[in-house]
Amino acid sequence: MTTPDAVTTPEAERPTVRLTVGQALLRFLANQHTERDGVERPLLAGVMGIFGHGNVAGLGQALAENHLDPEPGERTVPYYLARNEQAMVHTAVGYARTADRLQVMACTASIGPGSTNMVTPAALATIDRIPVLLLPSDTFATRAPDPVLQQLEDPRSPDVSVNDAFRPVSRYWDRINRPEQLIASAPAAMRVLTDPAETGAVTLCLPQDVQAEAYDWPVAFFRHRVWHVARPVPEPAALARAAEVIRSARRPLVVAGGGVVYSGAAEELRALATATGIPVADTQAGKGAIDHDHPCSVGGVGATGSAAANALAAEADVVIGVGTRYTDFTTASRTAFRHPDVRFVNINVAAFDAAKHSAEMVVADARAALPALTEALAGYRVPDALTAEVAEVRAGWDDVTRALVAPQGGALPAQVEVFGALNDLLGDDDIVINAAGSMPGDLQALWRARTPSQYHLEYGYSCMGYEIPAAMGAKLAAPDSEVVAIVGDGGYLMLPQELATIVAENLKIIVVLLQNHGFASIGALSESRGSQRFGTSYRTRNASTGMLDGGPDPVDLVANARSLGADVIEAAGIDDFRAAYARAAASERTTVIHIETDPQGPNPPESSWWDVPVAQTARLASTRDAHQRYVEAKRAQRPYL
Repeated sequence: MTTPDAVTTPEAERPTVRLTVGQALLRFLANQHTERDGVERPLLAGVMGIFGHGNVAGLGQALAENHLDPEPGERTVPYYLARNEQAMVHTAVGYARTADRLQVMACTASIGPGSTNMVTPAALATIDRIPVLLLPSDTFATRAPDPVLQQLEDPRSPDVSVNDAFRPVSRYWDRINRPEQLIASAPAAMRVLTDPAETGAVTLCLPQDVQAEAYDWPVAFFRHRVWHVARPVPEPAALARAAEVIRSARRPLVVAGGGVVYSGAAEELRALATATGIPVADTQAGKGAIDHDHPCSVGGVGATGSAAANALAAEADVVIGVGTRYTDFTTASRTAFRHPDVRFVNINVAAFDAAKHSAEMVVADARAALPALTEALAGYRVPDALTAEVAEVRAGWDDVTRALVAPQGGALPAQVEVFGALNDLLGDDDIVINAAGSMPGDLQALWRARTPSQYHLEYGYSCMGYEIPAAMGAKLAAPDSEVVAIVGDGGYLMLPQELATIVAENLKIIVVLLQNHGFASIGALSESRGSQRFGTSYRTRNASTGMLDGGPDPVDLVANARSLGADVIEAAGIDDFRAAYARAAASERTTVIHIETDPQGPNPPESSWWDVPVAQTARLASTRDAHQRYVEAKRAQRPYL
């Protein structure tokens, strides 16, 4: 019931503004903000796009008006012209990750191939729990010119378009068939983008006629809106149960994941380790959550981890996962944790991840939970024998690392020698980026991260081609950091185009291009599984054999990088590489350092396993032998119940 003093305004009398859907969406996004720990920032850092007939007159017109004829007081949203739709989403992921998921970029593409090029990085964003806003153009809502250019015709339903492919790889998906639908859908999309537990790719499909359609929007739709990024605190009873399990442990181990980094909980993790002596291993996303020099830091765990971490994992009786989703690489395909009675305590902002491995769950933000756990464990410390063992295995792995990254004196340097040099050359606030091939394994095992921001590996989807566009995003988010993308020739050939975008934007990154003439990682995997590196080297077709076993491909990656506008330095050997890096760091321009490496050079010794099935029957003796080894290794695999 309305009180006599209350004043109500009929809906018809509320102020409105007439805008197209494209204009309204851009204005709405420009007024969204996030806040965490009292710091407010614009949610939308910019828009990346490639225009086509599906969006040039819709969102493209809105962006043009925003830049060329803005309303008084209207925020001009930065626009970046990309060269490849997949790459621009990688850039958006790189930005959001570097910004600790507190800011996002939007990506707009035309209908058909432009939009479907974004499906792969949408999967990457959702798998890695990184927020990106995708605005793929869609076919006509009116169906007037049906079928329009690039339209999928599905005889089962005229409502199906290629953008339905985004449904399984998006955390939120909608198709805006009428302007007023945006009033409900846009805030719902913002909720997912700003929710640490639910975030990932958010997709709003925009039919090209609807983008240009005008509507009388409530002015209140465009108000200054702040999305408060919460730090959920642990439930006291859940915390008490977790502490009780940990107190019973004689050989506990912390596994630090990306959630520690995104929540800014590195200091709290170090404090827990210092107070209790519990050793801390890291995942690819969690490396740097505890600095390498901390006496409890034991390095990467799992299939590509260090022997130190894996030795401790094998005998851990309680595993404390903090902000990790336990990929198969982290658990070594469920063979890493071998104690017969191992138990898990998981701290995670997402209940889905906290529940894994039948764990004692603490659903909370890492930065809120770790101090509370440290307090709950007051007086607890691991046995002196474990502390001594941690120091011993740390020292042993440090010796292995130093030996591997030292110059080997071969005709060509191994890639681990390059990584060792880079580890010495990068500053604490600089960022190294990588994603695929054999490099992530070597880096997780050998990189000595000093800060949470220094190590940026995309290994949830392990998408070749991520490195260069992600480096652009990282540089935009951290302009004062030196951003170094390490990429092999295989990954470079996937997506080099954003070098042109980086140069056009007058940004400066360093690309370290390792050329080994093929797929080193899959070559090694092929050999270990009995397939003799078949189809993993870049070779020309041999007319006499009919196979790809001819001479090396006559591809000039140096000339390609120069053609895209980058400076290029060719290095031969590690001393030459160090000198080249010094020149690149001193330059104000994007520089590619090209160096040939030995594809079969030394790599970190294996201390774990990864489940890749081997053919159960084969004529090749090498495959039969590999299958027998596979069967033996698989016996250690187990569910954690």
